[in-house]
Amino acid sequence: MVRGKVQMRRIENPVHRQVTFCKRRGGLLKKARELSVLCDADVGVIIFSSQGKLHELATNGNMHNLVERYQSNVAGGQMEPGALQRQVAEQGIFLLREEIDLLQRGLRSTYGGGAGEMTLDKLHALEKGLELWIYQIRTTKMQMMQQEIQFLRNKEGILKEANEMLQEKVKEQQKLYMSLLDLHSQQPTQPMTYGNRFFSI
Repeated sequence: MVRGKVQMRRIENPVHRQVTFCKRRGGLLKKARELSVLCDADVGVIIFSSQGKLHELATNGNMHNLVERYQSNVAGGQMEPGALQRQVAEQGIFLLREEIDLLQRGLRSTYGGGAGEMTLDKLHALEKGLELWIYQIRTTKMQMMQQEIQFLRNKEGILKEANEMLQEKVKEQQKLYMSLLDLHSQQPTQPMTYGNRFFSI
C-alpha cells in the first residue's frame, strides 16, 4: 500500500507527535552515524524536544570538543557586520538570474522550435525547473482546493446548526399551541341565563 504524502505542519495530537518525534529522531541519528562512518566526517547533532529534553550525538569524541571546533572556525572566519548577509543575497540573486535565463531560453527554444540548439545538460536543467514549477503550481492548487472544501464544510455546519435551531423553535411553538388547545378543551362550560332560558357556553 502506497503511503500518502506527509503534510509538513505541526501534529496536533500529542501522542502522535511524540511517536513521530521518536521515530524521526532515531532516523536522523542513524543517518548522522552513517554519514560519519561512510565519509569519515565528524558529525554533531543537538535536538531539544518540545518538553525541553536534550538529545545529542557526537560521532567522534564528544559534543563539547565539536562545539569548540565550531566556535573556533566561526571566530576565525568572521566577516564584517552585514557582509555575510550581502554575500548570501548576491548568491541568491545570481542563482535566480541563472534560473530565469535558463527558463527564458527554454521557452524561446520550445515556442521557436529551436530546442536542438540547447545542450543536454541545459535541457535536463530546464526539465527540472519546469517540473519544480508544475509541482509548486499543483501544490498551491491543492491548498486552495482544500481551503475551499474546508470553507464549504464550515458553511455546511453553520447551516445545519441553524436548521436544527429552527426545528427546535418550531417544535416549541407546536407544543405551546397544543398545550393551549388542551387547556381550552379542559375548561368546563358555564350556563348562562337570559330570562327563563338557559344557554351553555
